[in-house]
Amino acid sequence: MVIFAPLPVLTVTIENLSGEADIHVHAGGQGVWQSRMVSSLGVPVVLCCALGGETGDVIGPMLSGPNIAVQTVPVTSRNGSYVHDRRSGGRDVIAETAGHPLDRHEVDSLYELTLTEGLAHGRVLLSGPQEDRVLSADLYRRLSTDLGANGCQVAADLSGERLEATLAGKPSLVKVSHEELLDDGRAKSDDAADLVDGMRSMRKEGAGTIIVSRSGSAPALALLDDRDPDGRGTRGGDVVEIAMPSLEPADPAGAGDSMTAGIVAALANGESLRRALQVGAACGALNVVRHGLGTGGARAVQTLAERVELRPWK
Repeated sequence: MVIFAPLPVLTVTIENLSGEADIHVHAGGQGVWQSRMVSSLGVPVVLCCALGGETGDVIGPMLSGPNIAVQTVPVTSRNGSYVHDRRSGGRDVIAETAGHPLDRHEVDSLYELTLTEGLAHGRVLLSGPQEDRVLSADLYRRLSTDLGANGCQVAADLSGERLEATLAGKPSLVKVSHEELLDDGRAKSDDAADLVDGMRSMRKEGAGTIIVSRSGSAPALALLDDRDPDGRGTRGGDVVEIAMPSLEPADPAGAGDSMTAGIVAALANGESLRRALQVGAACGALNVVRHGLGTGGARAVQTLAERVELRPWK
């Protein structure tokens, strides 16, 4: 499957190792972290992104890995970067540098690359950039619409203007957090009934399965699309709660991204939608108990997935 990770970032984290500073350098960004989780579940990934500047030169060799092939567009823009100090147990920001906006020709090249790979592989996950200003929302409208119109299964883990633009293409799957629904004005409160109303508003705009992750112990919610893969039948309106295993958190950052990655990976592996939701919930839960975004082993995911309960929402 293809993951659109428009402009990855260079991440530098400082950890505590037996009282000494332990420095780690990685490629990061939502789509990069999701590619790691998808590939760890045995699904080959084609990562489509733009690289430029010194940071792009450093990031490039770190993107590929087992089951991850990288397709890039060289750009004059510079990829973003950050330095986080995690020795206190949190994520203290030491410095951040935003990536530079892509010009029109670079955007067109990134569109062409992602469209070509998406049509060749049949499944695309659209992820967002680290900074809003580097890429216009219209690119997401073009990709979602053109890929969907040509038989590609499009999933999106987006919010704000990019989510609104993606809905124009009627994506088969959308994942948002409850905070994003509130920020986007699609839900009046974090009450489940209001969140479901927001999900149904996206269904009216053409989205298929819609998942809303929630913070703390509140179960995630999913509005199911039970149509056949070829589009026959009605989309249905069943809403389920996704009750995740109770685990002691080590780092909650990135749990929603891992959840999305697990869902699309399971669907790519031919699993049913309900099983895919269980796998996604397990990936999110496993991410929370580990240090490192988009990490988790396939055996642990499958074991935890057996403990994920799908309950009809009342």
